[in-house]
Amino acid sequence: MIDPILLEVFKNRTSAIAEEMGVILQRTSYSPNIKERRDFSCAIFNSKGELIAQAAHIPVHLGSMPMSVLETIKSISFEEGDMVVLNDPYKGGTHLPDITLIAPVFIDGKLQFFVANRAHHSDIGGASPGSMPISNSIFQEGFIIPPVKLVKKGQIDKEIFSLIKNNVRTPEEREGDFNAQIMANITGIKRLKELVQKYSLKTVNLYMNALLDYSEKIMRNKIKEIPDGAYSYEDYMEDDGLGNTEIKIAVEISIKNDEAIVDFTKSDPQTEGSINAVKAITMSAVYYVFRSLLSSDVPTNAGCFKPIKVITRKGTIVDCTHPAAVSAGNVETSQRIVDVVLGALSKAIPEEIPAASQGTMNNITIGGINPETDQSFTYYETIGGGMGASVKTDGESAIQSHMTNTLNTPVEALEFEYPFQVVRYSIRKNSGGNGFHRGGDGIIREIKLLADAQVTVISERRKIAPYGLFGGEAGETGKNIVIKNGKEEIKPSKFSEKLQAGDIIRIETPGGGGYGNPTS
Repeated sequence: MIDPILLEVFKNRTSAIAEEMGVILQRTSYSPNIKERRDFSCAIFNSKGELIAQAAHIPVHLGSMPMSVLETIKSISFEEGDMVVLNDPYKGGTHLPDITLIAPVFIDGKLQFFVANRAHHSDIGGASPGSMPISNSIFQEGFIIPPVKLVKKGQIDKEIFSLIKNNVRTPEEREGDFNAQIMANITGIKRLKELVQKYSLKTVNLYMNALLDYSEKIMRNKIKEIPDGAYSYEDYMEDDGLGNTEIKIAVEISIKNDEAIVDFTKSDPQTEGSINAVKAITMSAVYYVFRSLLSSDVPTNAGCFKPIKVITRKGTIVDCTHPAAVSAGNVETSQRIVDVVLGALSKAIPEEIPAASQGTMNNITIGGINPETDQSFTYYETIGGGMGASVKTDGESAIQSHMTNTLNTPVEALEFEYPFQVVRYSIRKNSGGNGFHRGGDGIIREIKLLADAQVTVISERRKIAPYGLFGGEAGETGKNIVIKNGKEEIKPSKFSEKLQAGDIIRIETPGGGGYGNPTS
């Protein structure tokens, strides 16, 4: 018999463990990308690799981190004190800078749980600093790590660690961030053992399974509220950075009773550039949308996703095959997948679905040699924008939305860590779409380089605007601008260029779409 009070206790205890892991990771990390932007996720899993609890971190990791755990279970024989590292997108990863560390939790000599965290490292090698190049193969994007033990019986494998550090531009920073990930997992292991010591292994497993059943029940009830039928929508990726344009992402969502089938088979084939998404990304985006339909106090775990079936076709933009380039699929294509799933659902439950948000993460990487330290530096940032309006309210301005849940790097931290000067950081006024409720406004971020550097920008919604709904107007498209000697150059959505000290890069992010007729 399940005690509802104890079920609530376990819901909060398990999510608190993941949250505490995140606090440890953030506070002990070296890079601003993890320390300031909090570009990471932490989670706990049962012995089958099913997600039990994930902290409120990065939505794009929802469906992909469990796949990393499952791939690791297939290929690794665990012993107590081990930790496995991987970043291979074709083995449950997302893109190469996202590095996952997985640790088993043994109770009385038997493997009972896993803890894991995934953090975006600001460099993992590859063709350009920041490991987000304009690429046509995954081999150009960085050092590929299959599931391998980084820690063996409590001791770091120095040979593996040296191999990784020897393939990145900022080895000291990487070492600090890896150590932070290790400490986060150690914390998770300790807390799970304390939980078992307090309640017994039998009780912990009973209530973990009950949480899965509870979340599944809530999701099924929510899907039942959506009218039965088939709902379709399509939108386009503007380009892949290598001359291929308007790559279609199409979805048909079939609702029958308490189950949803989300079918992407009519999407375009994978492309030459790096906007290809592995299936884990597509699943994450779908899970995020359906999870967002639920009230916030429902535990996020594998049970939420059991009533949802995601269908893809191999070799497409939403389920690419090796060795397709994927670095932008994680950050850009994931956003468009969300847009098409929301667009389809807007036909079924219009009052619950907002207009399109900015639909991009506006990725910028900058790397070079810091003249003050004579050391390599790599900077990575995603920049917020406008959120789509809804039936109830205007969209939020200058905020990260959908598949990214990171913070911004504060100006003080940015200028302290890197040879940059932030010239402007402001809301992009009136960039949100007009409507009965207006879309949120984007951001203008302008950075002056104080050293020569390679700058790479991976963005979208520079040509195809974020859509409005039900008479609402589209948000403004974004702009990428380089300023040399006072002269502005408009750049495409994806570019990589060597800039000189004194040059300025300005990113103007898109606004969100409006909702409803502005005259009604």
